[in-house]
Amino acid sequence: MCIRCGMGSSVQFEDFLPSMARKLGVEGLIQELCKGFQLLMDPKTGKITFQSLKRNASRLGLGELPDDELLEMLREGDIDGDGALDQMEFCILMVRLSPELMEEESYRMFEC
Repeated sequence: MCIRCGMGSSVQFEDFLPSMARKLGVEGLIQELCKGFQLLMDPKTGKITFQSLKRNASRLGLGELPDDELLEMLREGDIDGDGALDQMEFCILMVRLSPELMEEESYRMFEC
């Protein structure tokens, strides 16, 4: 999977969500996403902020990303426009960034 970030650069990482969903089921996957959110969030705000993402980016295996790329990642998932990600925005973003997972779930919706 590739996350497109500002300035034409991109961050590459392997998409484990589809295999996690198959192994854990929907509820298990949501629980794991919630655990990931807890690791990245700022305990004072209960949201993933620019500062908390910058501080914890290495936990995602992203190492030292430039500030503009971290800000773009936040903007990508910030539905309510407050500049941070709450748990729901984070989970939606993670699923949306997984094309394979989206395809698998879309297919299942139409099975009889």
